[in-house]
Amino acid sequence: MSEKTKPIVILMAEDDADDRLLMKDAFSECQCEANLQFVENGEELLDYLFRRAKYKELNDAPRPGLLILDLNMPRKDGREALREIKSNPELRPIPVVVLTTSGADTDIEGIYQLGANSFISKPVQFEQLVNLMRLLSQYWFKTVQLPGSR
Repeated sequence: MSEKTKPIVILMAEDDADDRLLMKDAFSECQCEANLQFVENGEELLDYLFRRAKYKELNDAPRPGLLILDLNMPRKDGREALREIKSNPELRPIPVVVLTTSGADTDIEGIYQLGANSFISKPVQFEQLVNLMRLLSQYWFKTVQLPGSR
């Protein structure tokens, strides 16, 4: 990534403050070339993506290059948020990785039916989380071609 290129934004929707801190530390540890941002629930996620409420000032900012979404959040859970994201033509191209403690077959099948790009169970060890962040960054930002990346 050149110095003139702004880092890609990874937006993570996660209600647990400890998980946000672990993700931030893991992200820093793997030295990923992206800007990690957090929202705490599905409503805040949609406000960020639609540039509403406290996110109005982001109108000129690029959309996230990747969404990392927890399923079980207050106010609006990840399933509801995913449904709205994938039903909107402007937001649909943003890759969504569901990162959750759930491993239920119904959740896995359901999120793919809603249009998620990946389903990953949250790692239990910090080193696994660092490796996961490294793999996600490598795959989504260095391997695949994303819309608007040329």
